[in-house]
Amino acid sequence: MHPVSSSSSSPAWVRAAPGLGMSLVLSAALITGTALAQSATPAPLTTVSSVDLDRYMGRWYEIARFPNRFQKDCSGPATADYALQPGGRVQVTNRCPQADGKTDEALGEARRIGGVGSPKLEVRFAPVWLSWLPMVWGNYWVIDLDPAYTLAVVSEPKREYLWVLARQPQVDAASWDALTARLRAQGFDLSKLQKAGGGSLP
Repeated sequence: MHPVSSSSSSPAWVRAAPGLGMSLVLSAALITGTALAQSATPAPLTTVSSVDLDRYMGRWYEIARFPNRFQKDCSGPATADYALQPGGRVQVTNRCPQADGKTDEALGEARRIGGVGSPKLEVRFAPVWLSWLPMVWGNYWVIDLDPAYTLAVVSEPKREYLWVLARQPQVDAASWDALTARLRAQGFDLSKLQKAGGGSLP
């Protein structure tokens, strides 16, 4: 048996024009890689069509969230209280129970981005005198909200943060299953989702 050289085993068009063959191979690899990258990248995050701020005000209970550094010491579910202020801004009061029995309270402010009904807000917890700095404001996008304003999801364009909020401390299983299906359709990795305060998700 005669040994077969690598060149003789290559297609004729590659042997005849190795430069062209390599270019075509690289082009095919590039196209394949681009297609894979596009398929792995979720579509831009969408919000609900509108939010009535008057109805959104009041107390919300944290049901679940993606882990984040500023809530790492919370030993139980946090609460968020929203109060509409003159001029249309919102006072935000977040309370987080601590392991020592104390409650950590953070007072902030939210402002709507866009026109009346826009579901996009920005929130800051930095001092008022720093409010002119763009970096102290964080995105607060309402991406899911039931018609009764009893269950909401807040996130931001990069999908790095996520909070599930409800008017009551618990959510029924049917509502939870429907909600998580919608979040998966939005491209969220729900393996990161944690129940507020620990324990099993609904």
